[in-house]
Amino acid sequence: MSSSAPLRALNIDNINPHVKAARYAVRGELAVRSEKYRAQLAKGDKGDLPFDTIISANIGNPQQLDQKPITFFRQVASLLENPALLEKEDVLTEALGYKSDVIARAKWLLKEVKSVGAYSQSHGAPGIRESVAKFIERRDGYPADSANIYLSAGASSGVNTLLHIICAKPESGILVPIPQYPLYTATLSVLDARCVPYYLNEGHGWGTDLAEIRSAYDKAIAEGTDVKAIVIINPGNPTGASLPAADIKSVLEFAAEKKLVVIADEVYQTNVFEGEFLSFKKGLRDLQKASPGEYDNIELVSLHSVSKGMVGECGHRGGYFELIGFDPAVAAEIYKFISIQLCPPVIGQCIVEMMVNPPKEGEPSYELYKSEYDGIYEGLKKRAFALYEAFKQMEGVDCQTPAGSMYLFPTITLPPKAIAQAEKEGRKPDEFYAFRLLDATGICVVAGSGFGQKEGTLHFRTTFLAPGTEWVGRIIKFHKEFMDEFRD
Repeated sequence: MSSSAPLRALNIDNINPHVKAARYAVRGELAVRSEKYRAQLAKGDKGDLPFDTIISANIGNPQQLDQKPITFFRQVASLLENPALLEKEDVLTEALGYKSDVIARAKWLLKEVKSVGAYSQSHGAPGIRESVAKFIERRDGYPADSANIYLSAGASSGVNTLLHIICAKPESGILVPIPQYPLYTATLSVLDARCVPYYLNEGHGWGTDLAEIRSAYDKAIAEGTDVKAIVIINPGNPTGASLPAADIKSVLEFAAEKKLVVIADEVYQTNVFEGEFLSFKKGLRDLQKASPGEYDNIELVSLHSVSKGMVGECGHRGGYFELIGFDPAVAAEIYKFISIQLCPPVIGQCIVEMMVNPPKEGEPSYELYKSEYDGIYEGLKKRAFALYEAFKQMEGVDCQTPAGSMYLFPTITLPPKAIAQAEKEGRKPDEFYAFRLLDATGICVVAGSGFGQKEGTLHFRTTFLAPGTEWVGRIIKFHKEFMDEFRD
């Protein structure tokens, strides 16, 4: 064999070019460097690092940042994973503090799924889908049909499924809010389809702007793009915005006019600090009720997940999506697509059931559940506003009031010398700032350019999941020193 013969079938030049083109900043170079620092600190080798801990403010991963699991969920899950424990109910209740409703829920779920080690139906266990439908009915005040519910491995899996179905050719386009969660642009890149960006209105709390959406649509159509759908992230990621009813109504009306599928990413629906969450499903049903027959052509898919909210069970990969107004033949193809992947994780399906059907007032586990849920919510809100107040003190930083989700997305105005130094180092200015922040403080955020932003503006996204507020002080100190270093 020639020594010059290739040793492998695959190399960087012959793999799928669309995968190489995809970008996912949330777990990009900054995150890789932060994990390198974390490993170094874990070995007790601090070296010359000017910090003792890493704060992973780059990703909405609550339990990595010490958010405690809700007891009811984990107790039920423990029985699902080891049903033999149910043979010792007296030990569970008397020695381990399990309540009777924990045991009853575990038995019911086992009856529905048989075993969490077994496959379920491809779109999820029927009883769990029925629980989801009842939750949606309670939330919105309109009927929901479990036949339209598809359980998924987190909302991301649902997004992947839907974009695969919708994007039929390279000219297929999806309207995506900018700034956006990079799952959408990355998936469209892999599918060799087109992202049609529309900018959110920062001056109005990062709300949608119908004129901007219409302009983006018209431009795409003129360029030969076949625009098939519009994505809405509400509450917003990375912006933290929570959309009012008027914004929801205008998007639905536009979708009806242009025959667009509406993809409503609503995974942060319980993370709302100002006003209340309004679902696109409720907005659609209200519109249809007010104008019978006029909006019956709208196709809406709404997604939810156990990863966010007060549940924070990211690793269990549970979620669902609901299809409204879809052609039954298209729904059958969606079912076929998810069948290829067999089924979502069954333990994740069970966590979904507990999320949508938690202990009720008067039930044995309710008091502890309510205490844990409210404690997590109040802690998130407190840290969100502590971070917001810190940003208000910082030179050249402007931030919208925390309204929802788990993030703040402040604007930063950097001195010309800092921008020049970033250019010299081959980095975008906000990336340069974020790397300097990580190297100085151990705090990992994501540069705004990873989500998209208007030309000439700079941002970064940070979570407020990390416990305490000491790390907020680190940001304030770093920012002052950074601005002083590059001041003209």
